[in-house]
Amino acid sequence: MSGKRLRAAATAVEAGRLYPLEAAVRLVRETATAKFAESVDLSVNLGIDPRQSEQNLRGAAVLPHGLGKELRVAVFAAGEQAREAA
Repeated sequence: MSGKRLRAAATAVEAGRLYPLEAAVRLVRETATAKFAESVDLSVNLGIDPRQSEQNLRGAAVLPHGLGKELRVAVFAAGEQAREAA
């Protein structure tokens, strides 16, 4: 491994150990040191046959804080509507 931050993060994680979800999320947050919004990939083995139409799986996840993007709205108004928009 190269990089001081990567080596420091690797010392906090036991190789080959399976962590419960809560502990894994806590560990990811503790070892996050990047200057940008980091991401985590999750792989799940469901044991289904995708060739069978009744076994296809589709879905969506709603994140509690969205994607972190700030929403901006421009309002062109005068008088009372301008005060309401502020």
